[in-house]
Amino acid sequence: MSGRILIADNVATNRIILKVKLAAASYDVAQVSSGSELMTAAQRDKPDLIVIDADLPGCDSFELCQQLANQPETAAIPVMMTTSDYGPDIRLRALQAGSLDILPKSLDDNVLLARVRNLLRLHSMEQELRRREGTAADFGFHEAPAEFTARPQVLLVNDPGAGTPNWQHQLGGSLDADIQVVADRNVLKTIAQSNACPDVIILPINTDPAQSPLTLVAELRSRAETRHCAIISSIAPSAGQTGISALDIGANDLMETDSLPAEAALRITNQLERKQSADRLRMAMESGMRLAVTDPLTGLYNRRYALPHTAKIAARAHETGQPFAVMVLDLDRFKRINDTYGHTAGDAVLQAVARRLRNNLRSVDLICRIGGEEFLVVMPDTDMTAARAAAERLRRVTQAEPVFVATDKPDIPVTLSIGVSIGGLDGQGAIPVETIVESADQALLGAKTHGRNQVIFGQSAA
Repeated sequence: MSGRILIADNVATNRIILKVKLAAASYDVAQVSSGSELMTAAQRDKPDLIVIDADLPGCDSFELCQQLANQPETAAIPVMMTTSDYGPDIRLRALQAGSLDILPKSLDDNVLLARVRNLLRLHSMEQELRRREGTAADFGFHEAPAEFTARPQVLLVNDPGAGTPNWQHQLGGSLDADIQVVADRNVLKTIAQSNACPDVIILPINTDPAQSPLTLVAELRSRAETRHCAIISSIAPSAGQTGISALDIGANDLMETDSLPAEAALRITNQLERKQSADRLRMAMESGMRLAVTDPLTGLYNRRYALPHTAKIAARAHETGQPFAVMVLDLDRFKRINDTYGHTAGDAVLQAVARRLRNNLRSVDLICRIGGEEFLVVMPDTDMTAARAAAERLRRVTQAEPVFVATDKPDIPVTLSIGVSIGGLDGQGAIPVETIVESADQALLGAKTHGRNQVIFGQSAA
């Protein structure tokens, strides 16, 4: 995952050590030593994450967090604090100031990187939603989102073996939400039988991986009804690797079991606000554009949406210096499918392939149907290696299972030919997105010519 990180610490050794750790994970790291330098750099460079020492001299680091949150130019940038004096009280103070996380300086490198990945992933998803909202506005379909009236729903999962506190009792009246408690073994059943999905799920994670419900995090994140809910994993302070796994699988936040009730309420409130903001953006974009820029058969975006939004991804790539991938995918011998099985079966094949593409790409990736049996995929922050792996994965999952049409008809085998091009590479300059898409299209033609069911890269990726 790419990302630009700004570090603020007055001790040069601390800055250097942290920069080395982050740079080793391929992050673009800048450093400042004072609050004034931080504000200037943040407003000028718009980093993806800011890491602030809680003891910056000459200023109050907590007030600095509030200033960043109150400035329009920096309000959307996530902030993480580091401290030598780590404990429940300072965690609460940092969260109250607007920091999304606070970590001890002695933290294990793997835990640090997991926390960084988590904040960057959430920031990337929010940015993508705002880009899509901007594309909707460009089409003239953007409308002011309706105010939410439903009371927030919080689901507390009870696992007696995890040793977690009684959050329902401790939160009391400090949380403006409806709270439901359910046993860990009944979580999926309770949600499946409920008409309303929870906004936030508090899931205790046992420090023993053999007994931990980490698989619940993956299940909740993969299911349509809970895909967009916020998940907070409640862990012991010594959870270590278990906490890393929870974040990487899909948890939005970690809440330590020694947290004060006020910290628990604040973390839940923060996740509620972020989730509701994302829901508003998603609903406004979807309601205004669905009929005009989506394909009614597959539910994917259509050609009218594809190029303008690809241009936004290209502009972002030019700004950050990170490449992006463009794929043009075509169903092999689709005319033969229509001629042999009929157009109804052909429609079923297109719908099935669209689902497979959607289920095997990231939420930030753009997926469009741009022709009869032709699809376009645009992947932000993706280099040639990652693009090749993704394209091969799409090709394999499409081929792996024939498409079921009806009980009285044979399943239909399907394969994909894929052409790939990389944009945003050093030295390319501002190449028009049409040129990058054309390169992928020419690569697709090569894949078709050389036997189909394969991935070929275009000239711009050479």
